[in-house]
Amino acid sequence: MNQDPLHSEPEAPAPVPQRFDTLALDPKLLRAVLESGYTAMTPIQAKAIPIVLDGRDVMGAAQTGTGKTAAFTLPLLQKMLRHETASASPARHPVRALVIAPTRELADQVANNVKTYAKHTLLRSTVVFGGIDMKPQTAVLKTGVEVLIATPGRLLDHIEAKNCVLNQVEYVVLDEADRMLDIGFLPDLQRILSYLPKQRQTLLFSATFSPEIKRLAQSYLQDPLLVEVARPNATASTVEQRFYSVADDDKRQVVRQLLKSRELSQAIVFVNSKLGAARLARSFERDGLRTAALHGDKSQDERLKSLAAFKAGEVDLLVATDVAARGLDIADLPAVFNFDVPFNAEDYVHRIGRTGRAGASGLAVTLVDRDDTRLVSDIEKLIKRKIEIEPIDIEDSRPPRRPRRDFEDRDERPTPARPAAPSRARTPSDPFFDKPYEPSGTGSPGWDAGKPPVPAAPVRSGGLSPNIRPKKRVASLLGGNKTDTSTA
Repeated sequence: MNQDPLHSEPEAPAPVPQRFDTLALDPKLLRAVLESGYTAMTPIQAKAIPIVLDGRDVMGAAQTGTGKTAAFTLPLLQKMLRHETASASPARHPVRALVIAPTRELADQVANNVKTYAKHTLLRSTVVFGGIDMKPQTAVLKTGVEVLIATPGRLLDHIEAKNCVLNQVEYVVLDEADRMLDIGFLPDLQRILSYLPKQRQTLLFSATFSPEIKRLAQSYLQDPLLVEVARPNATASTVEQRFYSVADDDKRQVVRQLLKSRELSQAIVFVNSKLGAARLARSFERDGLRTAALHGDKSQDERLKSLAAFKAGEVDLLVATDVAARGLDIADLPAVFNFDVPFNAEDYVHRIGRTGRAGASGLAVTLVDRDDTRLVSDIEKLIKRKIEIEPIDIEDSRPPRRPRRDFEDRDERPTPARPAAPSRARTPSDPFFDKPYEPSGTGSPGWDAGKPPVPAAPVRSGGLSPNIRPKKRVASLLGGNKTDTSTA
């Protein structure tokens, strides 16, 4: 094993073909590729496919959106055609190729690509990921599949439940391996790889390579060849990157303003939190934009529906966390907005890689608050490019407010005459109720009318009020004495 494969320059292969029909691929695969609308290969495909066909382990480094999925799918399908069989027995369809992806959305997308390229063959494939019931996945696995695409957690669930056997795996693909390490999948990866045969072909594809990825490659890849078509962590030259200085309260208005001024039909808006994604999606919905949210708190069925609606053009804005930053292939996506500057600088590369794919042009706008200086500096170091933060004029779309006037101006201006209110007939008043109150000392309440007047009690000595009744003596038999008194 080469101790440092990433620092060894691989021998340059023969002249690289630029068309798929120049490769040693089966006509059934070429037919599927042509039906998908592809004729010319991307650089990563042109360099990686011949090496994979030769049986070598590969580390593929390329910008996101350059066709890494086809770079490992087509050669592996070509090599598995020798196992193609029409038998219905599950034993004749063991898992021979295992593709591990970090997110459910990426796993589902890879599975769709595999089905597309293998549709004219007898090879079977399926995808397993969390968030949904295991029973339908188990039923498919029991029938036998040659290609299994999975996320690490759900794959381990099926392994422990003995729903799939991996002792005949010949090819392993770690797609977006750096992301799997970022979200803590290294122990799961090590467990999965321990179930696989030692003799296998391993492919590792990613847009970025960290020191941890290099150590992983040295541990599990046999003398790999490094295939690079661009500097690691580079951003696509077809993407226009703009950074605007915007206060947090004005970010939503800036997004709406740029959508209108740039005439953007669709865009992905990235935020850093699941709660922020849900709230922002509701705000854009109130603004009249067709909006969907994509984040980890949604069920897998909701996430797939939101993504499918966005791809179908039924949604204008997809507000998402970084679960949508890796590997999602959305054709002709015109723009990406970083509503929040990503905490991890490498996520910036992946976020803006959702636009400008396959050579198309795209726009990536990052809204920078005054607290984001350090994060922007990290992005500068990663992409090795000076970032210019531009001001932006914010158009006020709110209705104009009435001007305020102080009291002096209000007094100086003549008060406009108001139309007279319609006259209403006045109800005749009673003279008795219009008189002021006059107290009367001799008057008696109405309920005492007709009763003889009560003579006023004389004022007794001692200054006691005549309204206080005199106290009576209590007999000694009742516990009193001559001095004890009690009120009657």
